[in-house]
Amino acid sequence: GINAEYMGRRIMANDKAKKVAGALKKGSGRKATRVHTKVHFYKPNTLKLARAPKVLTKSVKALPKMDSFAILKFPLTTESAMKKIEENNTLVFIVDLKSNKRQIKEAVTKMYQIKAEKVNTLIRPDGSKKAYVKLTPDYEALDVANRIGII
Repeated sequence: GINAEYMGRRIMANDKAKKVAGALKKGSGRKATRVHTKVHFYKPNTLKLARAPKVLTKSVKALPKMDSFAILKFPLTTESAMKKIEENNTLVFIVDLKSNKRQIKEAVTKMYQIKAEKVNTLIRPDGSKKAYVKLTPDYEALDVANRIGII
């Protein structure tokens, strides 16, 4: 009788252990309540995946709108501009309003194969942008002006 009782308890314990093992494997189905330590609730940070579009929005990459032909509109040929060419080794251009000094310098170099020392800009009362392009000492503004066809 004692042996049978012991065996019965052992079988029950075994069943209980199996049950617990099963519960551990798949979870008990009850969720533990979280202890909140703050007064305010902050939305949890979830996984943010990068977009992987199936369809392209643009079929062709847009070409840059500001090329050197768009930046430099035309050289100025006023009397004061001529004086600048002769005395200060400086060319004067009307340029695109949205262009900056770096772009103007690059455009002048690209179009006329000259090196600019510095570029000063101003916006005229009529709303157009004027650029004073000072050339390096190894380039003569008068020669460049003749080549462009200003003079």
